[in-house]
Amino acid sequence: MKKILILSLLLWTINIYAQNNFYTINNIRFELNEEGASRLAALPLKCLHQEYPNKTSHTSMSDSDHIMTPRQLHPVFYGCFDWHSCVHGHWMLVRLLKDFPQLPEATAIRAAINRNINPENMAQEIAYFRIPLSRSWERTYGWAWLLKLQQELTTWNDEDGIHWRIALQPLCDTIISRWMDFLPKQTYANRTGVHNNTAFGLILALDYARIAGDKAFEAAIIKSSMELYAKDKNVPAEWEPNGTDFLSPALIEADLMRRVLNKLEFIKWFNDFLSGKSLEHFAELPVVSDRNDYQIVHLDGLCFSRSWCMRGIASVLPDNDKRKLVLIESAVQHLNMGLSNITEVGYGGEHWLASFAIYALNE
Repeated sequence: MKKILILSLLLWTINIYAQNNFYTINNIRFELNEEGASRLAALPLKCLHQEYPNKTSHTSMSDSDHIMTPRQLHPVFYGCFDWHSCVHGHWMLVRLLKDFPQLPEATAIRAAINRNINPENMAQEIAYFRIPLSRSWERTYGWAWLLKLQQELTTWNDEDGIHWRIALQPLCDTIISRWMDFLPKQTYANRTGVHNNTAFGLILALDYARIAGDKAFEAAIIKSSMELYAKDKNVPAEWEPNGTDFLSPALIEADLMRRVLNKLEFIKWFNDFLSGKSLEHFAELPVVSDRNDYQIVHLDGLCFSRSWCMRGIASVLPDNDKRKLVLIESAVQHLNMGLSNITEVGYGGEHWLASFAIYALNE
């Protein structure tokens, strides 16, 4: 009872702040209002067609492609500093259109996406992945966000959305083919807290496969997940976070396994995976010392990803499990910290953090 009262007081305190801003709290769920959706939409909308600064991570084959601009390389996803951020910027704007059809920015959002996503531009994006040294490009973080965007479009009965989905599908098919080739070759998981994290990519891929009804892709993801993670025990959580993490390797892995295993199997696996002491460690909020530093600001993203993982893990634990309340309370604190600082970052955070916020709010 005491713990319940503490959590209620925490929510009440946070709600005073939230009511004066752009979200409210219903029970333990943060709910974005239209004002908040408008403020967050402005971030990717501003950079969707902003070509510079830009990190292409392109491997040049000759002088001719070495001097190509980001937009020449990627006519669809060239803005927002890098390809994957532009992809999930598109996803976020689609999600907001679905949730807030009357958003003041709705017309501008539709125009911006229509400018990018069309069959001609998409053909060039597909061609890029056919270059021999580009077959693994953006593996698997960018691949995952592309499928997340398509998942959102697949579940939306909207005229523009249908056109975008049809135009995007050939690129998604290309990515799925690349992924199916790669999964049997991945002997070891990448356990970093940034883009190359294996578990995060598999989460978004699995969610897409299930929505799209792609049974072969789903089965391959589950098989790979079990081979890579099923035997994991006693994760060294105290080693986290790295100074540039926007994902928790341990929590992201658990968030994947709760999707792969049934509830009883997951609880047994989770009992061996994460100790109570480690859970207390994750409850400590990260320190973000410089939000204008493009790497350190990743830790604001860690607030969001920890929050959605904690809520997801808590959702499959029984009500009498003491860890459930610890996870929920910490998830609330992390999400509130992330939302409180999201408009206080420079371009290093502006070009991507809002997507993480929307994902956390909806997951």
